[in-house]
Amino acid sequence: MNIEQNIDLELARLRKVAWRMDALFYIPRTNISVGLDNIVGLVPVVGDALTALPSLWLINEARKLGASPGTLAYMTLNTLLDFFVGTVPVIGDIFDVIYNANIRNYRSLERNLNKKAARAKTVRTASKSVDWEQPNLLA
Repeated sequence: MNIEQNIDLELARLRKVAWRMDALFYIPRTNISVGLDNIVGLVPVVGDALTALPSLWLINEARKLGASPGTLAYMTLNTLLDFFVGTVPVIGDIFDVIYNANIRNYRSLERNLNKKAARAKTVRTASKSVDWEQPNLLA
């Protein structure tokens, strides 16, 4: 298995967790998704603390995959916002349903890794076209 396949498998795993946390099912006849984050988050403070754990795991996995510091900061801010606003009764629960921090974090990670892969491919292609032969200085 090559590195690209490993990253694809890891991204699939992270995607599954993000969607289960934020979009386990949709409310019929609406575009509103409900996930484990929303359900467990109904329990004041403790629920929000428990749902922060998968979010923090997702950030740690993103770090291991090589996400840029900016992307990791963005993901961390999303998670903190989700946690702190989520602790406010009723308003926090509504915010959790609308904001979907885990899906935002996953999409941010995916965009970042795609940009890095595209840059690496460009560099690889450019380096193949460069003539790396040393000039003959003795001639």
